[in-house]
Parts: sequence; C-alpha cells; structure tokens
Amino acid sequence: MQCTKCASGKVHKSGFVKGAQRYKCKECGRQFVPSRHHGRSETEKLTAVLLYINGLSLRTIGRLLKVTAAGVLKWVRQYAIENYEKPKPKSNAVVIELDEMWHYLHSKKTNSGFGRLIVALPVSSSTGNAGVVIEKPSEKCLTDLPNGK
Repeated sequence: MQCTKCASGKVHKSGFVKGAQRYKCKECGRQFVPSRHHGRSETEKLTAVLLYINGLSLRTIGRLLKVTAAGVLKWVRQYAIENYEKPKPKSNAVVIELDEMWHYLHSKKTNSGFGRLIVALPVSSSTGNAGVVIEKPSEKCLTDLPNGK
C-alpha cells in the first residue's frame, strides 16, 4: 500500500469509512481510501463536451450526467484549452465608443438627433484616423427639413 499524496510505503490502518478500510500515511499525515475514486471518467467529460458542441445547454447536460452546470463548463473550458490554440489578430484594431451620445438621445423626452445607426470605421489605424458612416436619409426625412435639402 502506498500513500496517494507522497507515494510513501509507510501507511497504517486508520478505521473504516462507509464500510471501506481507511489508511493514514505516517510521513505526510494524509488519510485515504484506496478503493474510492473521486471525479468523473474522461469518457463522461468528453460526452459532455460533445453534447455542448452539438448545441445542448450546460444545464441540460448537467441534468443528463447528474453534475452541476458549472462542472460541465469547467470541462468544456479545459477541453478548449488543451485542444485549440487562441487565434492571433491579423492587424491592430481600433475601438471607438459612441455610447455616450446614444444614452443621451434615449434619455431625452423629445425626439431629436439623427435616430440612425452610426458606425465608425478606422481609415488608417497607424495614425488613428477614423471615418463615420451613417445611413442615407429617406425622401420623407428630406422633405421635413426647412429648406427641403
């Protein structure tokens, strides 16, 4: 008999747990039952990953395998870390946030502003220039203007 922690051969009997003999290591003090195995098999973990890839939710997989959804998520993440490499970006990306204007327009009681989708596209990422793209106004919007333009 060897200790499961330090692999020492200096172990002695230390009672019973649920009908199984328990041992205690004289060197590190760990108590263990050699016949008890914790955790799930690799087959169950890979089955959970396969079900997740095929579109089942974490909670559903957990119910089927009688584990928690957090446990299934841990298995999926571990599988991804071991088997896939993170893609590297091909170029530098510039993120421009226009969120403040959006919240300002939605918090006002009256309709004002464009009310259209605005997208900022980087023209030259090395210099930090950006171009703004807005939707072309409809004919009805043009007739609403005071001078008709």
